[in-house]
Amino acid sequence: MSAEHITVLLNEAVNALAIRPDGCYVDGTFGRGGHSRLVLSRLGAQGRLIAFDRDPRAVEAGAAINDSRFSMVHAPFSDMADSLDAMGVSRVDGVLLDLGVSSPQLDEAARGMSFRFDAPLDMRMDTSRGQTVAQWLASAEVGQITEVIRDYGEERFAHAIAKAVVAARAGGAVSTTGQLAALVEKAVRTREPGQHPATRTFQALRIFINAELEELSLVLPQCVARLSAGGRLAVISFHSLEDRIVKRFMRDESNPPPIPKGLPIREADRPKPRLKLVGKATKPGEAEVSANPRSRSAVLRVAERTEAA
Repeated sequence: MSAEHITVLLNEAVNALAIRPDGCYVDGTFGRGGHSRLVLSRLGAQGRLIAFDRDPRAVEAGAAINDSRFSMVHAPFSDMADSLDAMGVSRVDGVLLDLGVSSPQLDEAARGMSFRFDAPLDMRMDTSRGQTVAQWLASAEVGQITEVIRDYGEERFAHAIAKAVVAARAGGAVSTTGQLAALVEKAVRTREPGQHPATRTFQALRIFINAELEELSLVLPQCVARLSAGGRLAVISFHSLEDRIVKRFMRDESNPPPIPKGLPIREADRPKPRLKLVGKATKPGEAEVSANPRSRSAVLRVAERTEAA
């Protein structure tokens, strides 16, 4: 049975959006609706909230919200621009992205995202489409598996793990989480205290099979393009690779575009940046981490849309 999902940085993230009662907002990762419900509580009768999620179970949870101000979209957030166009929404006043996986996804054995349960090796966030991890591992070469586990999991034993997986295929498909975890455990010679040997490998395969970093890189420019002047973009990341993408994007968008060397131009005529940073990165406090250990790696970054074109 799935554990109840505890929304991370709930008040901090929604406060960062500086909700206007009549504004239009996007929750790019509905999950189980913690952030969305708080946003709705702060909207007036003319306000609007559009939520996205690619997980069919999350979409089911969103369908239970009976509120005319709320719309639920079954799509990855990289489809945000096209979906908003289809809904006739040209501008929004805030976008919230809560990256990573939710507790129900981790705790539901059948999703195959955790080595705590022996289950089919799936790991897809959207179980209605796409390739499972088991299907990909069935044909991937040692070099491909090594690259994924090394780059997305920052796993120093990636090559040894990849060789073990390919060797094991000779005796049948690596099709369950238990099989994969056992292979990794044998291939990883040492590990940090308190961390299961398969932690980095499972994380890497999940990020890869769901194209999580590519999705993030695609959606961030869409968010900025849709925000009205003064609108806020708030992003919660849980992994250093995600946070690096968000940090660099916000930094680059908050600096004036570079001017070709030697081009005579007055400072006043320089193009203005499209974003300005709001505050410093926020992390959960001790009380939140104590109540919800999964929140410990969360980082919230916020930026505001300027009037620049």
